[in-house]
Amino acid sequence: MPRDYYEILGVDRAADADTIKKAYRKMAMQFHPDKNPGDKTAEDRFKEAAEAYDVLSSPQKKAQYDRFGHVGGPGQGFGGQGFQDIGDIFDAFGDVFGDFFGGGMGGGRRRRSGPQRGADLRYVLEVELKDVLTGLKKEIEFDADAGCQTCDGSGAKPGSHPKTCSTCGGSGQVIRQQGFFQMATTCNTCQGQGSIIEDKCDTCHGRGLVQKKRKLLVNVPPGVDTGTQLRLTGEGEGGRKGGPAGDLYVEIRVKAHDEFERQGQHLIAALEISYLQALLGAEFSRPTLDGEETIKIPAGTETGELIRISSAGLPSLRQPRRGDLVYEVFVKFPKKLAKKEEKLLREIADLKGESVNTKGSGLFGF
Repeated sequence: MPRDYYEILGVDRAADADTIKKAYRKMAMQFHPDKNPGDKTAEDRFKEAAEAYDVLSSPQKKAQYDRFGHVGGPGQGFGGQGFQDIGDIFDAFGDVFGDFFGGGMGGGRRRRSGPQRGADLRYVLEVELKDVLTGLKKEIEFDADAGCQTCDGSGAKPGSHPKTCSTCGGSGQVIRQQGFFQMATTCNTCQGQGSIIEDKCDTCHGRGLVQKKRKLLVNVPPGVDTGTQLRLTGEGEGGRKGGPAGDLYVEIRVKAHDEFERQGQHLIAALEISYLQALLGAEFSRPTLDGEETIKIPAGTETGELIRISSAGLPSLRQPRRGDLVYEVFVKFPKKLAKKEEKLLREIADLKGESVNTKGSGLFGF
């Protein structure tokens, strides 16, 4: 069983973000590879601290970890990124170290010269409200960089190879000593790449990447909401120097519906009825997202009352059971009555002994 992340960083479970960051920085400095060369135990502690910080510094990951621990909820594994390469840690949390170690000295040098993972991409996909009910398969099209097949992502013409930068020695950084501190700046000669391509690939012109039009079939499950992100592993930007591709995050936006307003799993709609239907009751059909439903109006219904149809709403990503469809009633009164209709209503008022306006002075202008 992995160690508790709070225990690893030595912080209380109620610790705020600033306290967690300071605790991680302290541990990272203590077990930094440059301070512990060749020490496997220190390197493991360095990775362990980074994994703990990866989770506890993210409000979403922290909330999930606080609730489920390492298991991450029913049927799901959970944890930090599980950093395998020290360079991954410098890429992710270089801002935590600042200039103290040259923004990634040591592990950063090894990372720059090797394969580099491609960037993650984001695609916004609009869906209809009815798609939330049923789910859908949608083909999306976008442009993205992919590894150049001509040079296998090296950027160099086939048969040639990039040369190690003589200025930085392949680190991508120039280190300057200032007293007890070392300051690092990006190498201007190689622009931080650690190598120089003298004979560039004719296809990608030295980038190691070429832009391609991509088509993907996205499976949108029932129950999504605006802001839901679907992760497509390995479908992002291609990696450099033979590195793995990044991921594609498809962000869902649900279009507004003309009749139904979404509130979580429930659907809310206005239901306008006549004053006669309100007084006497009524029964009629109304279209919903997946067919028609019979609406029963009890006699004596008033404006503002709610009529609930169970399980006619939406599912969620966590459970298949649907929410409810809720109608808010609005009783509509006519602005003008036909003479016969007014005559009958006055007779009813007389029957009940109720005082009403005389003809021509009331709401209906007779």
